[in-house]
Amino acid sequence: MEPVRLEAMRRRPVRLGFKTSIIGLFVGIVLIIGLTLVYLSFERISAVTDSAASQFIGKVAQSSADRIGSQLKQVRDNLEVLNALPSIQSAEIDNNPRLYALLAAMVKSNEQLFSLYVGYDDGSFIEMDDIGGSGRDARARLEAPQHAAFRLVVISRSDPAQIKSRRLFLSDKLETIRELPGPLDYDPRERPWYKDAERRDGSWLTGPYIFFATGKQGYTVQSLVKQGRGGVIAGDLLMDATEEVLKREKLTASGVAFLFDDDDRILAHPRMSEMQGREVSGTIPHLRETDMAGVLKAIRASRADGISEQFFMDPAGRRYAAAFQKIPQSGPANLRVAVVAPVDEFFANILSERGRLFGATLGFVAAMVPIVFFIGSMLSRSLRALAQETDLIQRFKPAVGPPVHSAIREIDELSHSVSTMRTLVQTFSNFVPKRLVEQLVETGDAMKLGGSRREVTVLFTDVVNFTGITENRDPTQVMLYTSRYFAALSEAIMANKGTVDKFIGDAVMAIWNAPIEDSDHVANACAAVLACIEANREINAAFEREGWPVYNTRFGLHVGDVVVGNIGAADRMNYTVLGATVNLAARLESLNKNYRTTALVSEVVKQRVEQRFAFRAVDRIKPKGFAAEFQVYELTGARTDGNQALLAAMLDTSSQGLGESHG
Repeated sequence: MEPVRLEAMRRRPVRLGFKTSIIGLFVGIVLIIGLTLVYLSFERISAVTDSAASQFIGKVAQSSADRIGSQLKQVRDNLEVLNALPSIQSAEIDNNPRLYALLAAMVKSNEQLFSLYVGYDDGSFIEMDDIGGSGRDARARLEAPQHAAFRLVVISRSDPAQIKSRRLFLSDKLETIRELPGPLDYDPRERPWYKDAERRDGSWLTGPYIFFATGKQGYTVQSLVKQGRGGVIAGDLLMDATEEVLKREKLTASGVAFLFDDDDRILAHPRMSEMQGREVSGTIPHLRETDMAGVLKAIRASRADGISEQFFMDPAGRRYAAAFQKIPQSGPANLRVAVVAPVDEFFANILSERGRLFGATLGFVAAMVPIVFFIGSMLSRSLRALAQETDLIQRFKPAVGPPVHSAIREIDELSHSVSTMRTLVQTFSNFVPKRLVEQLVETGDAMKLGGSRREVTVLFTDVVNFTGITENRDPTQVMLYTSRYFAALSEAIMANKGTVDKFIGDAVMAIWNAPIEDSDHVANACAAVLACIEANREINAAFEREGWPVYNTRFGLHVGDVVVGNIGAADRMNYTVLGATVNLAARLESLNKNYRTTALVSEVVKQRVEQRFAFRAVDRIKPKGFAAEFQVYELTGARTDGNQALLAAMLDTSSQGLGESHG
């Protein structure tokens, strides 16, 4: 008997007594009042700490922006120095050791500059690269010898009949280590940095992009040659030095500073190499591709309200302070620095003191529990008696004794109401059957069986020879791979506003326009079929790589009126659709094996969306159970401006030789 008693106890719902409820209520009230007072006492402190954090972060961001801006100014100053040189203005770039020495000194003295170069309006070009710190991969791309410190490229087109182009690899003392032929097809006038300078729109930064020579990220700084020959002076500006500046701005253990632009691209970050994933990635990371979703929201809020200091919460609920400042000297590139740090790491002592006050409040609540217990016991006696009487009334066993009395007015009035209800129920039950009275006493809503008529697009799918390809396989593996297959098709269906009604073995049944109305449900269903075919192709490719047999899928699609709603028993219902439309969709799916097709649709589907999708006529059929014949089509693709002619030719050739068949 003991196991039976334990099982019965487990099935009984958990209920609280009046005394426990009232004590809990009082404790809750005291807690709310006490904690609210603590919260209000700290609200001002929190506001002050937030303000202090915001101001401090803002000053750090401004300081970082000024330092990075000064670096950019230094690079521009170097370009202005070159702009004033007569040899630059007159394009004396061939065999000019003094110019080469000056270019080498400039790129060597400025850690941000990787290269300086000049392009002229006749296509002549000179470039000096600092390759002393380049890695092995960068040197291999440049064909640089081991001890080369600089690479010099000179292209002279002063004589159109004899173009001179050479590459010189120089030592620290500018001695030639190796000379190689230079590119003859390189034309600086076709490069973005040259064209940007010629626009004369104030732009002087081109990029950002990944430099070929170094595999690192940066900008190109350019300026027009102001006198003499027409041309453009430019320099490749690496972000490595900027990243070092940002690393030094580590405010707290979790704080970070980084550089970004108006396109939300991360240009410099203490973990930049980790974000890029490899030395030469060819791409620049975006904020949306990182774990900085909260920062991106704060940046957008700053753009919207014009306030550089913002607060935001990370996905774990941690509060952060952030500040965003535009980099001086960045011009139309609109480079900005962001400084982000958790607020709690700034003011840990204050937050710890707030925790101690919360603990004191809890102690006060604990001291109040005995008093609350006494008051709750006094109130619960009357309420318990009233609860027992109402329970008897509900079971049609009303008490005979006098009404309950209480010193509390509301409880006394409740006792009078219960006594009146007892009299009414006793009287009412003398004229109305008790079962009806019980039904009136009980409350609650329940789902009802039944449905309504609605036009719905129905899809059936099936895997070709599923039993044959899986019967000798491990059942666990069959379940895992089939679940992946179902997930791929379900995602494609739901992405096109469909509802997966059920999985039937290896088949899928899906519907459109129910339960949510969809005015374009036929087109969405066709798009879903094409998406499923593509998803099926991708999952099959994965299966082949993993040594699992492919799941070739057939599709049947039809649209028409059905009954949609809940079907089943009162204690077990299922939301689905019923009708001839469903049967025809299923029949179309099975007919694919007769015609060796993939996706058969009815003529109604084709007529509704033939302006947006391409179909191939297959046959006229008379399915079992249907009185009329139906024309069936194969869905071949979506119509676009680029594939109209191709689809027309395909449909014309593929429709030849088809005979009639009746299923």
